[in-house]
Amino acid sequence: MTRYVLTLEDSAVFEPWREMARAALQRAIPPEVLDWRMRGGETDLFGQQTNDSDGMVALTEGPVLKSVTLRASCIALLRDMLCHSDPGRFALAYRIAWRVQGNPHLLDVATDADIAKARIMIRQNRQDCHKMTAFVRFRELPAQVGGEGSGRRRFLAWFEPQHHILERIAPFFSKRFTDMDWMILTPRGSICWDGKDLAYSFEPCEQPELDDGFGDLWNTYYASTFNPARVRTKAMRREMPGRYWKNLPETRLIPQLVAGAEARVRMMAEQVPLPAPAFHERLRSRDSLPLQPLSHTPEDLAAKIRSCTACPLHCAATQAVVGEGPVEARIMVVGEQPGDQEDLAGRPFVGPAGQVLQEALEKVGVERSTLYLTNAVKHFRFRLQGRRRIHQSPDEAHVAACRPWLEQEIALVRPRLIVSLGATALKALDGPGRAMAERRGTLWTAGEGENAVQRLALAHPSWLLRLGDSAQGEIERERFEEGLARLRDFCGRPDA
Repeated sequence: MTRYVLTLEDSAVFEPWREMARAALQRAIPPEVLDWRMRGGETDLFGQQTNDSDGMVALTEGPVLKSVTLRASCIALLRDMLCHSDPGRFALAYRIAWRVQGNPHLLDVATDADIAKARIMIRQNRQDCHKMTAFVRFRELPAQVGGEGSGRRRFLAWFEPQHHILERIAPFFSKRFTDMDWMILTPRGSICWDGKDLAYSFEPCEQPELDDGFGDLWNTYYASTFNPARVRTKAMRREMPGRYWKNLPETRLIPQLVAGAEARVRMMAEQVPLPAPAFHERLRSRDSLPLQPLSHTPEDLAAKIRSCTACPLHCAATQAVVGEGPVEARIMVVGEQPGDQEDLAGRPFVGPAGQVLQEALEKVGVERSTLYLTNAVKHFRFRLQGRRRIHQSPDEAHVAACRPWLEQEIALVRPRLIVSLGATALKALDGPGRAMAERRGTLWTAGEGENAVQRLALAHPSWLLRLGDSAQGEIERERFEEGLARLRDFCGRPDA
């Protein structure tokens, strides 16, 4: 059987391999008769260099037997795989391309030996890219005098990648260091950026002498930020393999820093603690808000809420929105926070979500005037989009700052049933451990004895608005109305 010798450069250039592979596939040449070699790396039995043109001539002279088509996913896999430095990558790539002709779904078979090996090679290429982004150290060159590009700083770096990853990793550096001219030299080629274009060369480079006087400053910074209490030598070796150490200036300090870590930890433990900076005290006082004195009238409580500055939301909101409804109400409804219209009007549930709630209450026969309506957070949180104020969900800190006001409202009204609308209201009442999906639509008792109160969790009306007239929206509206119907039944109980 005739054998064909195909010779390629030891680089990641994809097109030469693609042309040779296409010619071989078109002529139905099986993988076992192709001998893929790298230029300058192989000799024949008599010690002579093989003629790299013989195989290609033989391929192009044969008749074309069939057309060849590869999916984009297969091309992408082969292109990524050929960035590896394994000498057998050309043969493996052709074998996969050959087998895909008869099995278009071969790439989906993770247990196939060829596919598994190709994906391992791709993963190693990505790891090499990651190491290059972490361990390249640029050194500044003297400024150019005159000429194009004068005034831009110039930098040079040396790196020793394991694989042919320069074309893959170059866009990262051009986006990261776009404001300076730089060149990265490697034994596998170089990449250069002049502020406009990326230039590649696959000619091997020699390591230059790099000393811009910045090494001492960098070492001082590294030593000052080294945390001896968190030394993990195994993790350091895993994340920073030894082959990179010779080109990293800080690695000369690591042995002595590690050796003295235990003593430094003891010295740090023996030091007298210094007082915290002033802003720490302000943060602590903000997080540990003093208990507000209990208000005995709705007017007194409303006045205190309107003057609240416990969280930053009061700075941008128009006003605090206090609860509304009879102080002797049997049912309290707790929402998330005021919306845009509530913030302007100073009343809860008067915007679009309030209209949804009003329509649902009328449908199930519950009077809004019999309910006490309030929110877990009293100020409107939003982001500006042009002139519009777009709702943003409150953070846990905002909920915590408003929790004393909600507790005083509950103590003042003393409802027999508390309805929470939405996940934020549920967390404000029960803490972060309760999942909305578990509680929604169910009735349960919270507290014991005189403090016992019935609880009901429902979806927030604003969520129903977002669902619109979809099929799911119709289902959720019916579920919401079924939950509100429990309020009507509860109001009718003689012992409520």
